[in-house]
Formats: sequence, structure tokens, C-alpha cells
Amino acid sequence: MNGWEVALTIVGLGVITVVTRAFFFLPRREVPMPGWLREGLRYAPLAALAAVVAPEVVMTQGRLIDTWRDARLFAVAAATAYYFWRRDILGTIVSGTAVMLVLRLGLGW
Repeated sequence: MNGWEVALTIVGLGVITVVTRAFFFLPRREVPMPGWLREGLRYAPLAALAAVVAPEVVMTQGRLIDTWRDARLFAVAAATAYYFWRRDILGTIVSGTAVMLVLRLGLGW
């Protein structure tokens, strides 16, 4: 590929990215949708996050964890407990990460 092809590819990918990300901002009026769909879309980010994080917590190399000596399980438990105690996202991340680091670096899990 020469320089023009690379530049055209970058510009094309940029345009595609802007159009797909701004698609919902382009209409001048609100797009009509049923109430059940609007309500369901409120939970889409949480569902996507759970779909990404849950397999990472309970599986390793494509198989379920078969031991309780896994730092991820304790980190998730600590983070969940902290969240229900304080309702603070940053503290939840810090507490889970701290427990994981202590168990991995301290105990070698």
C-alpha cells in the first residue's frame, strides 16, 4: 500500500466511526419506540458489562474454575460487599483490585 491508500483508509474508517457513533444524534426529532423497548434499553449497558465480566471471573482458559483458591473470586466478593456498603464505584474498583493484588502477590494465587 502506498501513502494515499493508507490515508484514504484512515479517513474512511474515521467517517464510518463518526457516522455509526453519531447515528442516534442525527435525527431532528426523537425516534418513536415502544415503552417496553425504551425501558429495556436502560439495562443494556449493565447487561453488556455483566456479559463481559462474568465469564472472566468464573472461567479460566475456557473452563470453569475448579478451586476456591482463585484471587478473582475473593476480589469479586470484596468489591461486591464494598459496593453494597458504600454505593461507590471507585471504591468498589479499588477494593476489588487491592484484594486481588494482595492474594496474587502476597500468597501467589
